[in-house]
Amino acid sequence: MALTAGIVGLPNVGKSTLFNAITKAGAEMANYPFATIDPNVGMVEVPDERLARIDELIPAKKIIPTTFEFTDIAGIVKGASKGEGLGNKFLENIRQVDAIVHVVRAFDDDNITTVSGKVDPLEDIETINLELSLADLESVNKRYAKVEKVARTKDKDAMAEFAVLQKIKPVLEDGGSVRSITFDEDEQKIVKGLFLLTAKPVIYVGNIAEADMADPDASPYYQQIKDFAAQENAEALAISAKTEEEIAELDDADKKDFLEAEGVSESGLDRLIKASYHLLGLATFFTAGGKETRAWTFKRGMKAPQVAGIIHSDFERGFIRAEVMSYTDLDQLGSAQAVKEAGKLRLEGKEYLVQDGDIIEFRFNV
Repeated sequence: MALTAGIVGLPNVGKSTLFNAITKAGAEMANYPFATIDPNVGMVEVPDERLARIDELIPAKKIIPTTFEFTDIAGIVKGASKGEGLGNKFLENIRQVDAIVHVVRAFDDDNITTVSGKVDPLEDIETINLELSLADLESVNKRYAKVEKVARTKDKDAMAEFAVLQKIKPVLEDGGSVRSITFDEDEQKIVKGLFLLTAKPVIYVGNIAEADMADPDASPYYQQIKDFAAQENAEALAISAKTEEEIAELDDADKKDFLEAEGVSESGLDRLIKASYHLLGLATFFTAGGKETRAWTFKRGMKAPQVAGIIHSDFERGFIRAEVMSYTDLDQLGSAQAVKEAGKLRLEGKEYLVQDGDIIEFRFNV
């Protein structure tokens, strides 16, 4: 599943530092080393403790995690929607990603300047969000007049699209985002076809000081970010990008000791990877035993033949059935044989909706 999250932010908020942490984390991977697809795209493993447990109960020669992409997007300044600075590149890069990781400065440091001359998370958020809203408004206005004309002829599709545009336009004119609007299922299909920037799901990342890692909510800057995210029904995470960059260079034992000393159980980078993964509606199924135990990414709502096709197109083309056990059953019962004896090994057909944590063996014939 080639889906990617784009990291955006104003200059000097820690965006590049966070991306450097991601690339360094990737460089330490045994099975999936960091891959520079182009100079600003990094691939990382999705942390999943279930893999080790599956391998313990169904041994394999190697373990292969699933992966996720992050894109470091060009910086932004006011006027980006009109092409100021690297505005055109910034907007085009955002169009290419599936979700947005919006990094916001939430620390004081007199040695690092800010665009506005002060640390103001809400102003930083609004600067970028306004540029995205203005870019979307320009797109909607161009589409609006054209669709309105056809809708007057009582064309059913045009009428449906025009109703959606009428819903979107005033929100964008007020500097709001499309993701803040509630749409029904049919409307969502229309919105998807408009390719609007502010329709993309977003995580707001407060780049906090290392001293705030143990209790981010004590930071007034991060609290502002959390409150804003809640208004958009978006997620907020607190990460110390500089610290994450240092952690990424440590081996597993030293990393664990460092995190314990900081009073946290999981690195911010791991939390960000997981949150970005789930933000896009992605989930994981497993194949287990033999040559490899492997995690695979699929989109929630996919049926068994589609999921089989992720492994190989022949699996989908010649799909017969899927032999499925859940990770929870395997973990609780302690072996594949015990799962089978308990009647928990299921045979599923073409209409089966694959679930996160399914361990599957596909039967096919081509």
